Amino acid sequence: MGIKGCEVQLDNPWNTYYAGQTVNGQVKITFDSPKKVRGIIIRFLGEANTEWTEERNVTTSEGKTENEITSLKGHEEYFKIQYYLLGGKNSSEIELPAGTHTYPFTCALPANLPSSFEGEFGHVRYTIKVTLDRPWKFDQDMKMAFTVIAPVDLNLNPRVKEQFKLELEKSFCCFCCRSGPLAVITSIPQTGYVSGQILPITCEVDNTSNVNLTAVKFELRKLVTFHTNQPRSEKRESKVVIAQLSVGPVNAGESHTFSQQMEIPALPPTNLLNCGIIALDYDLHVECDVSGPHRNFTGKIPITLGTIPLASNKPQAEDPSLAPTQPVSPVSPPGDGVGGALGWNVADSAGGALYPNIPPPQFVETEYRAPKIIGRDDSEHTQIIGDNTFAPRYPTFQFKNATAPAISP
Repeated sequence: MGIKGCEVQLDNPWNTYYAGQTVNGQVKITFDSPKKVRGIIIRFLGEANTEWTEERNVTTSEGKTENEITSLKGHEEYFKIQYYLLGGKNSSEIELPAGTHTYPFTCALPANLPSSFEGEFGHVRYTIKVTLDRPWKFDQDMKMAFTVIAPVDLNLNPRVKEQFKLELEKSFCCFCCRSGPLAVITSIPQTGYVSGQILPITCEVDNTSNVNLTAVKFELRKLVTFHTNQPRSEKRESKVVIAQLSVGPVNAGESHTFSQQMEIPALPPTNLLNCGIIALDYDLHVECDVSGPHRNFTGKIPITLGTIPLASNKPQAEDPSLAPTQPVSPVSPPGDGVGGALGWNVADSAGGALYPNIPPPQFVETEYRAPKIIGRDDSEHTQIIGDNTFAPRYPTFQFKNATAPAISP
């Protein structure tokens, strides 16, 4: 008996905000019987955590070899705002009658926050926790996560507007005879992209060698470096293949030019600015597979992922019927009601003011989810509002011809 339900409703239909914006909303708590509390607390927290374990053999003072497991952790706190929605620390006991009680709140996000990120060995995460402060009993905590985006304007980086050409070449030796070269040139029109955009790939193969090129494989990769600082400084690198395709073969003495496309899904922007324990980059990895006993050869093209596309790449106008029309909570999807997100405007942070030809993006959940959002400071009494898992949402633009061709076998 007691709490029947708790909702945190935000004024943004995707529960997603840009760094520097203000989060407005309301907490709705429903009791099925009267409840005595000292107060109701709301806490906004932005933090990064990394963690993994390492094993090593150590020799004891008795000369025995034992397996030692060390838990390595890293932590950064970006902001923490906490206040009472009802009552106070020294308030007398308040009895709340059965029914639904609504409490509005507001929180101004700092402007220098890194983007939300969920990875294998760490995360950057933003949460709201509602606590029933109960005298002489365990406090009751209800928690949810939301997304924060640090804008990355590709138009401010001249280098990402330029074409990139990766030239790979290899000659093969067989019984002291050196063949002609196998040349593979991969070109992309620019190195700066946003989620939802098409990455066009041109691959020119000139095989004057006596070895067959069986395939050229392309992988869009997410490169993450996680750092710890307790009990010691360590780092761990993770390479995640986001999308892949291949072309070929090109036999000895033949030439061929291939054109392919790769669609970029919802992903966090490059670099995680202002995060000191997680670094994020992307690249297009190119691997040339050759026949026989010869070694394959590889190269890579750096990719910068932003949140505001290059103004020269005009996205397709968004279908208004696809956009949510009213504020929603994590447990209730967008409805058919009339109205908009109160006090929340995507235009400035998504580049609408500077580049009026760029339509506003959708905010799409990434496929890389947190299996849980229970943190180090949560107790067994902490309840999750909505889904126990959490996937950040990232600005994703609709471009013309936005369907990539089927991946080659």
